[in-house]
Amino acid sequence: MPETIHTQVLIIGAGPAGYTAAIYAARGGLDPVLVSGLQPGGQLMITTDVENYPGFETAIQGPWLMEQMAKQAEHVGTRVISDLLMNVDFSCRPFRCVGDSGDVYLAETVVIATGAQARWLGLPSEKRLQGAGVSACATCDGFFYRGKQVAVIGGGNTAVEEALYLTHHADKVTLVHRRDSLRAEKILQRRLFSHPKITVVWDSAVEEVTAGGQPEVVNGVTLRNVRSGALSHLAVDGVFIAIGHMPNTTIFRGQVELDDEGYVLTKPGLTQTSVPGVFAAGDVQDKLWRQAITAAGTGCIAALEAEKFLTLQALPTVQAAAQAAE
Repeated sequence: MPETIHTQVLIIGAGPAGYTAAIYAARGGLDPVLVSGLQPGGQLMITTDVENYPGFETAIQGPWLMEQMAKQAEHVGTRVISDLLMNVDFSCRPFRCVGDSGDVYLAETVVIATGAQARWLGLPSEKRLQGAGVSACATCDGFFYRGKQVAVIGGGNTAVEEALYLTHHADKVTLVHRRDSLRAEKILQRRLFSHPKITVVWDSAVEEVTAGGQPEVVNGVTLRNVRSGALSHLAVDGVFIAIGHMPNTTIFRGQVELDDEGYVLTKPGLTQTSVPGVFAAGDVQDKLWRQAITAAGTGCIAALEAEKFLTLQALPTVQAAAQAAE
């Protein structure tokens, strides 16, 4: 039978932002409920070596880190529910959310932490080699390509920024773009074209990511010239897909303000959305940094803001009760 679940804080999403919000909310005595969604752990579940999360001397595995966060959230009092929310109503409090299970969640505050997904090319070889030379995050994985050669696929701001960042590690960076001009901002283009480590391959699309060795690791990409159809092979040690991200915000359209790309809009430096009592943390509202540590930081902020919101909401009731007692 469907259940109606009441909570002071409902956290939607189970990545670094969601789990951190849950930990802080639970320690604040708010008895949070976390609905994990389709992919508990978020993008870190497909990340192998994590070397830039503070507190660990050597590389750790992304799935292990998420498992530890989940256990910590539950240990301090979070109720974690495996469900997928299908629709939400933020028009009045308590906020009402309905899961695929049929369960109804009634919440005084909500933290949206549904994250974002990298856009991929859709190639079987690309999917097979994720974590073995194929990445969608130069900041996360660029360190592993010191002294090596890498390719960046894309032509917008993200691709150019990734290529420029990778020059701090790789000996050679090749930007591959399917058109004959870039969409990136002019100032970024000038930096790209003037950098001695970067070359650009125009009018080319990736047909296949190639690999060798045992276990398999990337050793290049097969490119197809979109004008002539000619195939060529580019030898590289890593491939970075930089064609953008998609925030997981479909069910929030019409409920909170989103920007043109679908990211949740929050007040500068805070996690407050356009709806009082609804907060957003992590990659669902952060299109710039997209790091586990920054997501965790905003998760902490969201929980503290939710606690403050609930305290302020309770003040008139407390004051009225005190006056009645006089």
